Amino acid sequence: MDEDTIADLFSAFGDVRTRRLFGGRGLYADGLMFAIEVGGILYLKADADHAALLESRGSVPFSYLAKGAVRTMTGFWSVPEAALDDGDDLATLARRSLALARAAAARKPVKKAGNRPKKKTPRG
Repeated sequence: MDEDTIADLFSAFGDVRTRRLFGGRGLYADGLMFAIEVGGILYLKADADHAALLESRGSVPFSYLAKGAVRTMTGFWSVPEAALDDGDDLATLARRSLALARAAAARKPVKKAGNRPKKKTPRG
C-alpha cells in the first residue's frame, strides 16, 4: 500500500505520515504511531476494549512468522473491511487508536538530557 492510498483512506481523520518499519510502515499522527501497514493490511493500535470492538467487526490481531512460529501482537488489530470503505468510520477508529498512543506516551518517563554519560578524554 503506497503513501497516497494511505492518505486517501485517512483523509477524514487528518494528516498521516508514514515511516518504514520492519517490512511495512508505521502510521503517525501528531508524531505518535497509531497504526501499522504490513503486506497491504492496515492494523490499528488497540487496548483490550478497542480490540474487542474491532474483533466484533471481523478484525484479527497482527501476526507474523518468526523462526518457524506464528507470533501474534494483540496490540494491533486489522481495520474492519467496512471501515476501509467509510472514511468517517475509519477516522473514528483511528482517533481511538491515536488516543491510546497518546496515553502510552504520557506514561513513559521523560529522559533528561543531563543524564548522558560523559565522554572520557585522554589525559596528556
